[in-house]
Amino acid sequence: MNVDSSDARHLDHVAIAVPSLDAARPVYERLTGVRCSLPETIAAQGVRVAFCGPIELLEPLGPDTTVGRYLSRRGPGLHHIAFRSQDLAADLTRLAEEGVELVDPEPRPGAGGHLVAFLHPRSTGGVLVELVQRTD
Repeated sequence: MNVDSSDARHLDHVAIAVPSLDAARPVYERLTGVRCSLPETIAAQGVRVAFCGPIELLEPLGPDTTVGRYLSRRGPGLHHIAFRSQDLAADLTRLAEEGVELVDPEPRPGAGGHLVAFLHPRSTGGVLVELVQRTD
């Protein structure tokens, strides 16, 4: 893959899985120096989320959700990193053609009404990667 700076994807956020937004928000507000957003429920992904600047806190809606299972296996901690995309559908097509395993072959709604898609950790050095196309 030939990459130059015109292809650069900027870091959008880093997501941390937590058992409780109520407990985690004050910690990350102290660490970041900013107030966290109000929690938002994303039922389709089984999470409640809040953003503290560039940190997304993820609380599972139940133990059988993706983040719930993650917490039971690994405990609280880094869940994924997210990069911005200007054209998510085109990026997914390109990445699939380059052999990247997609969790989401099509963009789906994410936090804040943005479009998101995940790339499988098997194709990204063991790290779950999210691509975000902002709608604002």
